[in-house]
Order: sequence, then structure tokens, then C-alpha cells
Amino acid sequence: MLEMADLKETMTKEAYRELSKIQKEQLVALQQTIKQYKIPVIILFEGWGTAGKGSLISKLILNLDPRGFKVYSTAEPTETEKRYPRFWRYWQRMPAWGNMAIFDRSWYQEVGMYRVQQDISDKEWKKHIQYIRQMEQTLTDNGYVVLKFFLHISQNEQRKRLKKLAADSHTKWRVSKKDLRCNQEYDTYYKAFDEMLEKTSTANAPWHIIPSHNRYVALTKIYRDVINAINAEAGRKQAFTPVVDSGIETPASLYTRYPTLEMPKLSEVDLNKSLTEAEYSVELKKAQKRLRQLHQVLYHNKIPVIIAYEGWDAAGKGGNIKRVAAALDPRGFEVVPIASPNKDELARHFLWRFWKNLPKDGHIAIFDRTWYGRVMVERLEGFCTRDDWTRAYNEMNAFEDELVGCGAIVIKFWIHIDKDEQLVRFTARQNTPSKQWKITEEDWRNRDKWDQYEIAVNDMLQYTSTPFAPWHIIESNDKKYARVKTIRIINQTIIDELNRRGIDPDGKPTGKEDGKKGGWF
Repeated sequence: MLEMADLKETMTKEAYRELSKIQKEQLVALQQTIKQYKIPVIILFEGWGTAGKGSLISKLILNLDPRGFKVYSTAEPTETEKRYPRFWRYWQRMPAWGNMAIFDRSWYQEVGMYRVQQDISDKEWKKHIQYIRQMEQTLTDNGYVVLKFFLHISQNEQRKRLKKLAADSHTKWRVSKKDLRCNQEYDTYYKAFDEMLEKTSTANAPWHIIPSHNRYVALTKIYRDVINAINAEAGRKQAFTPVVDSGIETPASLYTRYPTLEMPKLSEVDLNKSLTEAEYSVELKKAQKRLRQLHQVLYHNKIPVIIAYEGWDAAGKGGNIKRVAAALDPRGFEVVPIASPNKDELARHFLWRFWKNLPKDGHIAIFDRTWYGRVMVERLEGFCTRDDWTRAYNEMNAFEDELVGCGAIVIKFWIHIDKDEQLVRFTARQNTPSKQWKITEEDWRNRDKWDQYEIAVNDMLQYTSTPFAPWHIIESNDKKYARVKTIRIINQTIIDELNRRGIDPDGKPTGKEDGKKGGWF
């Protein structure tokens, strides 16, 4: 793709002044358009060292209201950032609707510059390319404008600029060994950059190759592309009529990129399973003891775990989580209760608040309700459009695929009871003063929609139970049985994954290492 840039193109200062005057006026106006239509904009600047990223960003933002954007300079991840998934630090910086985020270098360092410098394997590179495409697709499908600029200069031009910087005592600090190596091995880096651009230039987030020998040419092209992209999204929003319905009917057809496991319908699940008090006391202590041991192995091997709980109201999620938490070191886990999104959360992609709460490596995050609200309560209550929730199955599969691919263990539970048992528990809560806080009018309204929710849950199980993050249906008419079964599944899932990674459940090497032991990175 780099050959598309005409490095000989020039522009006089006078021509630039005339053209840029019009473009700058358009940019000022477009910031209001962004706010009017609540368009979140992400602008990435990548390119060769000394290609002028800093000065071009400075020129661009001079035309913008500083209250509507933030600029982020991306360096190598800090020690703290390394304890989270690769994209975690970028999700922290996602702009709210109607705002801009401008990145001086971005998530492309790992598949461009670092690929050469750190000798990343082809397998790892291809996986990271996949995650980048998935993330950008998810963002643009949800209304984000993602603008990607690669600033291109020749080897000779880069060499001249490096020499000029090195000759000045005020700027020589800007010339690093990596920059010099990049110039010396220009052809190697050229090939790596070109392949990166080719594999990640998509219809929804194309690359714009900017010839940067002449800064006037570079600026006018950047202005032009920003203006065109925002105008196009504003036009799309003007023409788009969202379809918000009850979401009761299952889609006639739903495309999913991920293979899924066969799951029973909720009506087919046998809820008559139970434990006696004596059995429960013995089996719970045994399961908790094993989980306590496994938590130490996870911590020492820096393996993060995400446990996701969904289920019917009054199904026993709280008590179930309490028994799991009782087996864990309190310094190594967090329970994340998910309620209705707040103002900041509503102003961003629906996955943003879950990215923010992912665990550090070696830690466990237990989500009491999850991202699956998108295809249940938001679907049925009309809090999002039909396009939003039908698209979300793939988005959530992609999210979990990335978490697992980056080193996490993802365990998902649907806590299941029947309608009669729910009524018994609702009535008991309402008639017991110490438990009345647990029952609300919303709970009764949701109960009235039981049949609709059952359709939505069956769809969720069908479309999102994947080999890398399967659903586990927990029979919970008997809470004792449910609690023991849940912890046993957690234990077995962790044991299986430890063995796959070449780690004995007691922390000893098995000699069957698959190349990924622990940590997010």
C-alpha cells in the first residue's frame, strides 16, 4: 500500500494557505456536527520516525475546541498496563459520544514496529491482526469514526531529518537507537509496515497513506480526510432510522463468525437435582478447599480469570457468588456488580464498562450480571435497536475470544430455576422484613415477561456458547446443589486449563507446555 503515496507531490505555501483556509473553517464547523449527532471520533497517527506526527497533530488540533478532544501519546506499556489485556489501555481512552481521541501511535505498534524489534512470531502477529480488525469493526458498527493515518517518507528523507535533529543540541535527544536502526533496516520495516497496512485496511476503517515530504501536502490531505469521514458519518446518521422494538422474536437468521456448542433449551433442563444438608456440608468444604489451592496456583502463574454470572431474579446468584468468594484470597479477587449503566457508561460503547473492570493477571473478577444484558434486558425493554442487539452476539464472542487469546480463563454461568420456584422466593422475600430490600417492582415486571426472557436466554445460549467460553447451566431450584456444582465447574475448568498450559494444579511443570503459561501479554 505504501507505493500508493506520491512522495514527489509538492505544494507551495500560497496554495496551502488558500486551500487550508477553507478546510480549517470546515473543521471548526464539523466539531459542532460531531456534538450534534453524538459522533465519537478516533484518529490514529502512525508512520516512520521523523515523519512529522507531532507537528501535524499540533496543526490539526489548533482548529478544534480543546474541550472536545484529548491527545494520547502511546509509548511502550507500563508495568501496570502489562498486567491487563493489550487493548485495555486503549479502551480506557475511548471517547464519549460527540468527542474525539487522537492517538500519537496506537495499537498498531505491536504489529508494525514491535514486530521487527521484538521478533514477534507469525502466529502471534496474525492473532493480533485479527483482534485489531475485530475491535475496529465493533467500534465502527456502533457509530465510531476510526481514522487511520500512516505518514510515509523515503529512507533518504528520514536519514536527512535524523542528521538534522542529531546536529542540534536542543533536538538530538529525539534521535533514538530505534530510529537509527529503523533507517538502517528501512526495507525490513517497509515490508512489515506495508503488510500491516494491507491486512488492516478495511471498508469500515481504511488506512490513509499520507506522503509527508512536503508538510503542506500532508496537512491538506489530513484535513480533507477528516472532513470527508465526519461528513459521511453525519450523513449516515441523518438518513438512518433506528428500529427499536420489543425484541421478542428470535431473528430468522443470525450470522455468527464463531462455532458454537449445542445447548439444551431451558425447558429441557432437569431442575429436580438436590443435595442433603449433610452432603452439602461435606461437598462444599471439599470444593472450596480445592478452589483455594487453585487460586494460589493462578496467582503465582499470573493467570487471570473472569467468572460471569447471569440468571433469573431470585435464582440464587448472590448466595452462589458468596460461596465462591469465601474460598478465595480477598487480596486476589473482586466482585463486580452490574446495574443500569450510569451517564458516563451510556456515553460510550456498551463494552467499555466491562473492559474497565477486567482483572489484573493472577486475579479473579466475578461479574454479577454481565455484558449479556445487551441481548436480554436491553433487547426486551427496547433500550437498544434491533441492529444493536443482533450484532451484539458477535461482538461479545469477539470480546471473549480476545480475553482467552490474551491469556484469561472465562467461565460463564446461567443460574436456572423454574417459574414456580421464583414465585415462592419472591413471596418469601416480600413477607420477610429483613429480605424486602431484595424484591422490587421491576422484579415483578420482569416476571410478567418470563416467556419473553426465556426466548432471549435460549438465543443467548445458542449463539454465544463457544468452545473457548462455554455456558454452564446451573440447576438452582436447590441452592445447595447449585453452589457445589458451580465451584466444581470452576475447579475443573481451571485444572483443565492449567494442564493445557503445562502447569500442574499444584504448580509443578508437567512438560506439556503449549507456549502460553500466564499473564495477559
